[in-house]
Amino acid sequence: MQALSSTNFIFQGQTAFYKGKVRDVYSIDNKWLVMVVTDRVSAFDVVLPRPIPYKGAVLNQIAAHFMQATADLVPNWIVNTPDVQVSIGIPCQPLKVEMVIRGYLSGHAWREYKQGKRMLCGVKLPDGLNESDVLPEPIITPTTKAAHGHDQDISKEEIIKQGIVDAAIYEQAETYTKQLFRRGSEMAAQRGLILVDTKYEFGVHQGKVYLIDEIHTPDSSRYFYAEGYAERQKSKQPQKQLSKEFLRQWLIENNFQGLAGQTVPEMSDEIVQMVSDRYIELFENITGKSFVKPADENIEQRIYTNIVKALEKLF
Repeated sequence: MQALSSTNFIFQGQTAFYKGKVRDVYSIDNKWLVMVVTDRVSAFDVVLPRPIPYKGAVLNQIAAHFMQATADLVPNWIVNTPDVQVSIGIPCQPLKVEMVIRGYLSGHAWREYKQGKRMLCGVKLPDGLNESDVLPEPIITPTTKAAHGHDQDISKEEIIKQGIVDAAIYEQAETYTKQLFRRGSEMAAQRGLILVDTKYEFGVHQGKVYLIDEIHTPDSSRYFYAEGYAERQKSKQPQKQLSKEFLRQWLIENNFQGLAGQTVPEMSDEIVQMVSDRYIELFENITGKSFVKPADENIEQRIYTNIVKALEKLF
């Protein structure tokens, strides 16, 4: 199976290029942003050594699916998706925080809670909760966006006090976060899923707040299967998850959590195949659509051609 690890395109009018953990982003005439979602995969803020076939197509199509489904609530940056691994849209100045919202006690929040912490990002949590319990109400636990290394938890009060985000802009992002999570939870329920937690990123363009990056994908969200949730909680069994947690767990079992001195375990062909299959399963469960594998061809040439055609129409 082919996989796209990186791109190095030159487009007419190109003014900038940025390589993120899993995305290659091109600025065109300072008017359009071209985002190529590669098949790179990251966990614990580290890019793993082998790309995962079809992962980019899965993430880009899930994000487009939910951007379209929430456009009535929140303006978003996308204007065109000319390829299964490409989105083109409005360039925004990203806020320097990620808006994490949690409806259940799981993942990072549970790990903190288990260590005895009852204050998370300025939000007080009640005593007596178990892993995967529903929270009294969804809580927003922002993180700073680290250029390198791990993102850090931060409170709303500190964000505003330090001037990281303007107070009015932050309030708007917080309102959008709650609306998006409510819609995402409703859509998940229709698929027999529970949206446990997720993160949103926002940017500003001409004074207006836009939803950017991805939304409700397995890289940015955690889902539980609704069927059997109550029974598993009652018997204190682990919840059946639909997220990237399976990859994190594999890494943990192989002694890697992104900590200093740790080495990323070798990913065999079988592991890569397993991760690819799981991403396709995630796509089909989350969206209710069948995943159509792109034709076995030169991925870079296909993407480049589709972007050029799309830009010609935009200009």
